Amino acid sequence: MSPNLRSSILVNEPWQQALAHAITSPSELLKILDLDSALLLAAEQAARSFGLKVTRSFVDRMERGNPADPLLRQVLPLAQEMMPKSGYSRDPVGDLNAQIASGVLQKYRGRALLITTAVCAIHCRYCFRRSFPYQEHQLHHSQQAVALAAITADPTIHEVILSGGDPLLLNNSRLNQIIEAVAAIGHVKRLRIHSRIPLLLPERIDAGLVDALTSSRLQIVMVIHANHANEIDASVERAMAQLSAAAISLFNQSVLLRGVNDSVTALAALSEALFDVAVTPYYLFLLDKAVGTAHFDLPREEAIALFDALRQQLPGYMVPRLALEEAGAPYKTLL
Repeated sequence: MSPNLRSSILVNEPWQQALAHAITSPSELLKILDLDSALLLAAEQAARSFGLKVTRSFVDRMERGNPADPLLRQVLPLAQEMMPKSGYSRDPVGDLNAQIASGVLQKYRGRALLITTAVCAIHCRYCFRRSFPYQEHQLHHSQQAVALAAITADPTIHEVILSGGDPLLLNNSRLNQIIEAVAAIGHVKRLRIHSRIPLLLPERIDAGLVDALTSSRLQIVMVIHANHANEIDASVERAMAQLSAAAISLFNQSVLLRGVNDSVTALAALSEALFDVAVTPYYLFLLDKAVGTAHFDLPREEAIALFDALRQQLPGYMVPRLALEEAGAPYKTLL
């Protein structure tokens, strides 16, 4: 995409302006956070294969001068990403084998997932789709009819999931178009949206977006992705309140990450913070073993011990399900 075209797309709304000014330079990030410049060389090298990207509002929630800040750990490229590790792959959850049409994945009965965009507002260093070939496998306008025909042909599909990238980075017009097309499929009852945008660009959650999401007959479910309580501030609380007031069902899924949330204290605080903003803790996933992410991983036994301790700290309705996604399995594996 040319810079001129990118600019014309991104500057129409305040949230688009904020996205256009996301931090993509390791040197700028280190400077803003008053971090040691010795981190720069490795960060620049690791960013060559998977670039740095993070919104300024998310950076504002990080602790200055702390290289171990749990939000920073999620976005700062590190030398460990470049170290080969057996057992880690470019498609750890079997996305490519689950395609039933271009941009459409179906792993589980009753559900189909649309890869709506390649764009995110953050590049999570543990991302399981960091090597996904988006150019060949996303919901392009020209292929939408074929993709939706595949869903129409299967009457057992009752839920369509919008994923990506981040589907809330589509403008309201494009979202409306997709939602209306899905709602026209009679056997689909629910639309589920997976997004980090309420945490990264809370200004994106406004009346126009809520109208776009709720204008059809479909029941709307939104799954956000917070890994640490520090991600939730007053701006996020306001965004979640707008979604909750629109009767959108709100859930959270997290990834268990070494150096981010691998303690009972951190996990309990996250569940408390989520429940305070009307979000139900849903899944706590073990790391998907994508190339470049091994430094975040915890052994299964350690994860189970943490989870058992967490259950002793919280009421049952605040405890997420500890789970693992395995390529080719017919459902998530609960641990």
